[in-house]
Amino acid sequence: MATYHLQVVSLDGVEYEGDVEKIMLRTVDGDVEILARHINYCTGIGMGTAHITLADGTETKAACIGGMLSVMDGEVRVLPTTWEWSDEIDVERAKAAKAKAEEALKDAKLTKESRVRAEAKLYRALVRIGSADKK
Repeated sequence: MATYHLQVVSLDGVEYEGDVEKIMLRTVDGDVEILARHINYCTGIGMGTAHITLADGTETKAACIGGMLSVMDGEVRVLPTTWEWSDEIDVERAKAAKAKAEEALKDAKLTKESRVRAEAKLYRALVRIGSADKK
C-alpha cells in the first residue's frame, strides 16, 4: 500500500513523525480515514481513538482529543489538544475521572455550564478507557 508522511504534534511536542499507510480519527464531522494521495483537507478534531497503520503494516492507536487535522500537498499533520498513546494511558486514573464525572452529573442542582463540563470530562474519560491497551 502507498505511504505518506504523517506528523503528530501535540502541546507536549512531536508525538510521531514518519511514513504511514493510513490514519483514521474522529473529526467534528465524523470519522475520517486519510490514505496516500488524499485531497487537500482541513478540519477540527473531535474526541475519539486515532488508529494509525505504519508503513510496515503495524497498527497503533491513541486517545485523540480536540485540535486540527491538515492534509496539504501530501503532507498530513495532526495537531491534537490531547494525544495519549494507548500503552501510556493510566486506566485507573481514567476510571477515577469517569466515576467523579458520573457522580457530579447526579447533582440535580448543577448549572448548565457545570453539567456541560462534567459531561465533557466523562466523555474524555470514556475515550481514554476505550483507547487504552487492554492488559
